[in-house]
Formats: sequence, structure tokens, C-alpha cells
Amino acid sequence: MKKIYEKIRVLDPASDIDLTGHVVIEDGKIAALGEGPAPAPAPADDAAEQIDGTGLVMAPGFFDLRTHFREPGFEDAETLHTGSAAAAAGGYTDVLAMPNTRPAADTPGAMLLVRERGDRAGYARLHPAAALTRGMEGSIMNEFGDLVDAGAVAITDDANWVADSGLMRHAMEYSVMLGVPVISHPEDASLSRDGFMHEGSWSTRLGLRGLPAAAEVSAVARDIELARLTGARLHVPHVTCGASVQLIRAARAQGVQVTAETTPHHITFTHADCRTYDTHFKMKPPLRSDDDRLALIEALQDGTISAIASDHAPHTVTAKERTFAHAPFGVIGLETAFAASHDRLVVNGDLSLGRLIELMSTAPARILGKSPATLSTGSDADLVILDPAESWEVSEGDLRSKGRNCPWIGRSLTGRVRSTLLGGRETFNCGA
Repeated sequence: MKKIYEKIRVLDPASDIDLTGHVVIEDGKIAALGEGPAPAPAPADDAAEQIDGTGLVMAPGFFDLRTHFREPGFEDAETLHTGSAAAAAGGYTDVLAMPNTRPAADTPGAMLLVRERGDRAGYARLHPAAALTRGMEGSIMNEFGDLVDAGAVAITDDANWVADSGLMRHAMEYSVMLGVPVISHPEDASLSRDGFMHEGSWSTRLGLRGLPAAAEVSAVARDIELARLTGARLHVPHVTCGASVQLIRAARAQGVQVTAETTPHHITFTHADCRTYDTHFKMKPPLRSDDDRLALIEALQDGTISAIASDHAPHTVTAKERTFAHAPFGVIGLETAFAASHDRLVVNGDLSLGRLIELMSTAPARILGKSPATLSTGSDADLVILDPAESWEVSEGDLRSKGRNCPWIGRSLTGRVRSTLLGGRETFNCGA
């Protein structure tokens, strides 16, 4: 059915579009857009769905750079189907699936499974990331060519930093030949082993072993030097430290091909939020100091950090009900990423709405070497409808993810995803 949106703001960083007017969607495409009202429909278009977009914003669909959908192996926490549904509810049309499944996603068959089950679910396009080493054990490099041929768009050992610098050098050299980025979780485990939260004043007060910032910073420094040596495209996920930001900023200025992301939780919360031993604030990398949090926001403003990712990491309720020391790391975030980021960054005046959309849609696609979604006439209607003014309270009952480990449950946020379209087909509607 043809959809005609009237009086809607259209924000598209990829095409430099910012206007208020009409958008016509037909046959899965953007058929027309422009300022002012849409032309009067022909009699044959009487069945067209007319939508009043007053106060709403249409943007390209979001692209998430870090999701953990747990299938195969941990389907009690999430599946490709439930994770995809959560992605659509968050305004995402594309997501990058991490390889930390059981078994690890290190074969061409695993790449095909992610893509095929994502297509079957129909909520979002799932792009598989391939394990950098066999079993993500850090010792034997995978055969990347076969994995890329099967659909892998990045190589990474997810939360396992590859300590063998020689192996990582070779992996980066192969990544250059194959045209895919290397995503390297920045954590030297020899420094962070057995830690539970950021090493600082609050870890001392709470009697919990700390994860020092040096574990992240030293890993970032090494990976930048290997990217400089090999010419590889390095992407640093979930950056949390101001010192890491400084290294990335300097490297980019020197021409090193390094990009970085941060998360909504790391720009919102700090290690002080762990003071009640609430495991919804236990994540890796951990919540850092307020100075670090402010450095992340500054990096989003000046472009040092190129993207915001959800780092969606669902766990079972039982697992997160353990003590802080024994509960697993990670929080869910697909369904709240836009609202939490908008509430913290746009409402507070740190970023424009257009910049936030760029960080969540256009930039992530480009980091992976993909053409970003756009709202230009003739393009696929992969888009999200946002209500920047709506305030709402996050509740468990609204979540489509199996996970309930969400630090925003019970909190009010301003800014909401109203609906998501994939190829013109509605995959989520907030009112449905």
C-alpha cells in the first residue's frame, strides 16, 4: 500500500536533506519527497494511507555496530528472531552480529546461518562478523577469504583482545586485501583479569576488584600502531576512557585509518552508579569516571568518535540476579539506544538531532564500507519515524528482547521510536 506522510520533518545526513514536507512511499521505495503538501492523489490512489507527521521526524534506518544475539548456543538469553525484533523496535534496519556464540562464528556456514535466519525473521538485515581466530581462542588465525565470501563484513574476536601482536599484524594485513575492517575490543586481559568494575574510588569503597583504565588504553595504543604499520581499517568498539580518546584523535590526525564508537550507557552513567551493587550496571568495558564520560561526549562532538552502538548483550534473569561479582557482564540496549542518546545528548544541547542520526545510521554503515541508507527519491524505504518530544518510561513489558538486563528500566526518557520500515514494510509500530 502507498503511504503518504504529510507535515513531517525529513532528516537525512547521507543526502544532506533537512526539510519539512511530504514523503510518498510506494513499492518499497521513496517515490517522492519535498517541501509542502504532497500533490493531490489520483482517484486510483484513494486507498493510500495518509499519515499526519506533525511533530515527527523521518530518518534513515539505524545501523548497529555491536549486537550479541546469542544464537546458536545461548538461546535462553536471546535468539536471532527476538534480537531482530528488538532491533526493529529500536529503529534499526541493519545490525552487525558478533561471533561470540557457541560454537563461535568462525565458519562460512555460521555466516550463512546468521544471514538466512535474519532474513526469515524479517525485522532487520543481519550482517555477520567473523571470528578472527579459531574458536575465538586467540591462537590460530581463521581463513578470512572464505568467511568474507560467505557474507562476513568484519573480523573480530568480540570481547577477546588478541594478545599475540604478530598474529594481529597478519590479520590486519589480510583484512586490507579483503577490504574489511578489524574490530578489536580494547582490553589487555593481563591487566584487567578478575576485575568487576572500573578501578577507582568506588571499587575501593565497594570492595570489588577493579578493571584499570590502563587495560583499555594500552590495547588501543598497540592496535593503532599495528593499523599504522599495515594500513588496515581498525575500528575500536565501546571506547570508555579519555586517554583512549586522545590516542584515537591523534592517530586520525596523522592519517591512521581508525574509527571508534561509544555506547549510550557510557555517556550517561559512571562507576558511581555501581554503588548499590545493581548488576544492570555491570558491563565490560566498565562504567568509568565522570571525566571520562565528558571526554566521550566531546569526542562525539568533534568527530573523534564516529558512531554510537548499542552493545546489546542480553542475559537471562537468573544470571543477572547473582551477586555483582558473579553476574555476567553486559546490558541490553537496542530498544533504548536512540531514546537514551537523545535524552542525554540532544535534550541537553550537546549534539544536534541531525548529528545523532548520523552517529546511529550513516556513519556506522560507512565504517563497515557499506552504502548508508538514504531518503533520496528512488532509494529503498529503510527508515525510522521518531518523536523527539515524547517522554516515556521504560518498562519490562515493552521490551521485545528476551533480556531484561536494562539499566533504563523505570527511568523516563525523552525521544521515542514510533515506527520502523524495512523496504517500505513496517517492522515495528509503537502503537501496535
